Amino acid sequence: MKGGSGESGVSRRDFIRTSASAAASVSVLGSVNYGLHAAGSDTVRVGLIGCGGQGTRDSVALLQGVPGVELVAMGDMFPDRLQQSLEILKKEAPNGVKVKPEMCFTGFDAYKKVLESDVQAVLVVTPPHFRSLHFRAAVEAGKHIFMEKPAGVDPAGIRAMLEIADAAEQKKLSVVCGTQRRHTPSYQETIKRIHEGAIGRIVAAEAYWMGGDMLGYWQWYERGSLSEMEWQIRNWPWYTWLSGDHIVEQHVHNLDVINWALNATPEQCLGQGGRQVRNLGNIWDNFTVVFEYPNDVRVTSMCRQINGCMNRIGERVIGTKGVAEVDRGLIKGENAWEYKGPEVKPKELDQQVFIKSIREGKPLSEVKAMAHSTLGAIMGRMSAYSGRALKWDWALKASKLDYTPAQYGPTAHPVDPVAMPGKSELS
Repeated sequence: MKGGSGESGVSRRDFIRTSASAAASVSVLGSVNYGLHAAGSDTVRVGLIGCGGQGTRDSVALLQGVPGVELVAMGDMFPDRLQQSLEILKKEAPNGVKVKPEMCFTGFDAYKKVLESDVQAVLVVTPPHFRSLHFRAAVEAGKHIFMEKPAGVDPAGIRAMLEIADAAEQKKLSVVCGTQRRHTPSYQETIKRIHEGAIGRIVAAEAYWMGGDMLGYWQWYERGSLSEMEWQIRNWPWYTWLSGDHIVEQHVHNLDVINWALNATPEQCLGQGGRQVRNLGNIWDNFTVVFEYPNDVRVTSMCRQINGCMNRIGERVIGTKGVAEVDRGLIKGENAWEYKGPEVKPKELDQQVFIKSIREGKPLSEVKAMAHSTLGAIMGRMSAYSGRALKWDWALKASKLDYTPAQYGPTAHPVDPVAMPGKSELS
């Protein structure tokens, strides 16, 4: 979550277990019923855990895009962030906001208070470091879960997510993830054609998220009276232990599309990058990684957050019979095709898929696919940070990297130095 005061001594190490399998699990989702509606007893009560910019946007998408949903509880570490979010929601979706003052919770244990309420579902939109902690708590509370990407920031967290996903499936809980391209019709149709052989045998692919420095999107907060840990959490995108670096937090979208298109996970990777202009936190501002997939398929991955450069965001899959520009819904070659369907709002689609699965009693389980895509991004970061090639099996089963602090609370938390290839340790 996002800083504050309250509970201390909570550790993810208390519940991490090694997953028994690393098998890829990706599938094309079915179509959404765009006419979805509900009334009376069909009303779904939802709680929001994490009231920052993304949590607010997801809540607006939910309340504007799906009738018959009420937001009744909110939790965040920072009281001012919660209040800002509530004011925006009341303005953007007034009919769906039913949050009473006593249902607004702050502090490190705010998520517990939301889960103790009578909500049927929760939106988990806290910094990625907390993903497995909050996911486990939500599953134990028996709530349906919409969860933002990525699935974590280190291999220990990914192992935990895979284990918890099994528990969610056993409880028949619906878990939908914010890898929104999987819910977008143009992506679904393009991937379907790739799987049907429209571009022939896949031989290579490319993934890009190359954009600006993100300071216009993520604000940098001054420390003020905050403790060291609280201040870092307030500025979570800029710290590797909280965000995973931008290759994990942001570029995971594109890497997820590649896994989906290839119906596989990378076997190994070799990456490089650095920090040319960034002076906030300890994350880098550019990465280039070559992922090696089964059947000798090489995937070139590039992500950058630097102003004044050429920008590109998207995915390209190359086959023996053509090329798919997946982000454009376009296939070139022997089976040329272009998506001509309606434009949609991806974040609203996320929420429509989520609520539809709850109402129809058909639980969705999207966690493992997101966890696998996230682990690929983590591998790329670890390889670039260390300057060494990494294998998937080692990262999933043997890596000891775990960014969990000894305790959470208003306490000291020294910042790791900026990674230096050839010098930074690999664990």
